[in-house]
Amino acid sequence: MRVPLLLLAAAASLLSACSTSPTGRQQLMLISPEAAIVESKKAYLSTVQELDANSKLVSDPAVVKRVQTVTGRLVTEAIKLYPSTKDWEWSVAIIDDPDTINAWCMAGGRMAIYTGIINKLKLTDDEMAQIMGHEISHAVANHSAEKMSRAMAINVGVAATAAASDNNALVLSGAAMAAKLALDLPNSRTAESEADRIGIEIAALAGYDPQAAVSLWQKMAEVGGNGPPQFLSTHPAPASRQKALSSLGPEMRELMPASGKASVYPIEIVQ
Repeated sequence: MRVPLLLLAAAASLLSACSTSPTGRQQLMLISPEAAIVESKKAYLSTVQELDANSKLVSDPAVVKRVQTVTGRLVTEAIKLYPSTKDWEWSVAIIDDPDTINAWCMAGGRMAIYTGIINKLKLTDDEMAQIMGHEISHAVANHSAEKMSRAMAINVGVAATAAASDNNALVLSGAAMAAKLALDLPNSRTAESEADRIGIEIAALAGYDPQAAVSLWQKMAEVGGNGPPQFLSTHPAPASRQKALSSLGPEMRELMPASGKASVYPIEIVQ
């Protein structure tokens, strides 16, 4: 059986559907950043509704104020660097999970941070800024769209193979695979390193000490124990990150404003 022209066209599009990240890296982009934002919003709302139903959203005023202030300052600087993000629905869900050392950000600026990473690592505000700056960087660099595009690329390959062998069951499993991967596929290590580089810059511009990026990953290494925290699962090794981020310290320190911290953008804390 010949491969259908539609699949051939889709496969050919993989060669041309490229974009450039803020660091100049070529990205495969089969889905637009705008479409990724739409899909991310659906997933985010579903997630926070489930968290709310299970009483997992933190509303403690002190914690809310701290996360809102640190993240709001970062968003102020992110918008200056990437003006198109001004219309994003910037928000953070603080998730009550003392055992989870993680944080994330979807396309469109919808974020989450777990109490486990705040409390187990005894984060300073400067260290929290490095985490949230890293997550914001995933969004501004369109890593969600890139990740979804990787899932689509995998699906095109599977579907083309299935069509060539006249295996309809494999076509269906390939479609299901793409849907799952769009949600579950981790960022590449290249994207993680890129988010480190952009994140430390955003944090410095907001007035947070770049040295905290090094102390953060020292703490991450210490809590690793017999297995790395979820936050480390697809990231470069802590020692490598410490070295790379430390080398950026002098350059980033020059970006810190003499007038103090950035103003606080009014982000929403989901409760």
